Amino acid sequence: MADFILNIAYLISAVLFILGLKQLSHPGTAVRGNFMGALGMFVAVIATVIARGILDFELILAAFVVGAALGAVLAYKVKMAAMPQLVALFNGFGGAASVLVAGVTIIGIPPGSFSLAKQSLVAGSASGIIGSVTFWGSLVAFGKLQGVIYKKPFLLKGRHALNLLLLMGTLLLAAGMVYNSEMVHLYWIIVAVSSVLGISLVMAIGGADMPVVIALLNAYSGLAACATGFVLNNNILIIAGSLVGASGIILTNLMCKAMNRSFINVLLGGFGAASEKKEEEDIYGGKVKSTSPEEVAMLISDAGKVVIIPGYGMAQARAQHAVRDFTNLLESQDIEVSFAIHPVAGRMPGHMNVLLAEVDIPYKKLKELEEINPRMAETDVAIVLGANDVVNPKARTDADSPIGGMPIVEADKAKVVVVIKRSLSPGFSGIPNPLFAADNTLMLFGDAEEMMRKLISAVKKSG
Repeated sequence: MADFILNIAYLISAVLFILGLKQLSHPGTAVRGNFMGALGMFVAVIATVIARGILDFELILAAFVVGAALGAVLAYKVKMAAMPQLVALFNGFGGAASVLVAGVTIIGIPPGSFSLAKQSLVAGSASGIIGSVTFWGSLVAFGKLQGVIYKKPFLLKGRHALNLLLLMGTLLLAAGMVYNSEMVHLYWIIVAVSSVLGISLVMAIGGADMPVVIALLNAYSGLAACATGFVLNNNILIIAGSLVGASGIILTNLMCKAMNRSFINVLLGGFGAASEKKEEEDIYGGKVKSTSPEEVAMLISDAGKVVIIPGYGMAQARAQHAVRDFTNLLESQDIEVSFAIHPVAGRMPGHMNVLLAEVDIPYKKLKELEEINPRMAETDVAIVLGANDVVNPKARTDADSPIGGMPIVEADKAKVVVVIKRSLSPGFSGIPNPLFAADNTLMLFGDAEEMMRKLISAVKKSG
């Protein structure tokens, strides 16, 4: 009877997970989807505790309180600009949890139960390998995003041979453990070697690929959880891990397409390592035109359509609040305002969507490339706010460029382009941007939030 009730609870949890994932596909229902997913996990945990007769409620309650408190503090204290780092850590913690749970479980298998343990040993090996790569890879990703680790790719000579050797080593160790169930101590050696592999893989990947890496590590954390589900013979963990793994892989594929990059190309790393500084003088020399908030305000006063193209600079300066005020001001003057959203702008998938949703920018104003690019030619003023590579025309004109072929926001086709940026420094691709020196471009140098506030003041005065 207890197993029947447990399976019913797991079925309810699985339905909540699937419905929650569906709700997460649209910003308008994302909060509800997040709640449904959390509710599904809560039901699964409570049902498991009751059905398995786990009576140490004090310890469970303590873990619940500590985890909830840490989650609440992080949710309220972490700045939106640092959200990619937080997501990277969450992925890593998921991988670490799978490693520890699988390890404790398979080490506790009686030596004589070889046939019964074989499935657990295979699944445990997979959990140890994937979870360790996820944890340490996520820590490296966090370090690159936070700026405590060199952001550019660290290209160790012979790294591909090293990574292949590490992978083959983990597989051979796993095969040995599965063949002889009394050698379960090899599990922690597998974890150690896989940890080195995770560090080596992500160190070679540049900051420009972080949206893809985060999505991929999210998929890894799901696959590790799924493998741990087989170790524990727990259906709901298998289902939840499969959902996370599948959705993460789909998202990774979408991100790769958005960057016109192959999955293998991203995984092997190296993007952004080379710099084309020798071209900077040819592109920028004597052609860059600076402007002032007052001059931009005059241009806007005659505009009918304005497109704002946000990038990581907006997140870093926390300028989204000023952007909202600026948008409301322009709309009060009957100026049409839209936002061009590049799928990999920022440091994680949907980064710009999250920032703009935080300040209640209506989702209908956010336009994807397919919708906004055909309208750029009729745009009076395009405001590039802290973006770089995602508006670089070299992606369209130079096939040999590191970003060659990557779909971009075609800001250069607008009648006037205003780029708000601290300097002419390149993006993570390491190459100069001809847009900054184009005939129809004006550079408004400065902090994104400060410049937006000055723009608001200047527009009010000009009106």
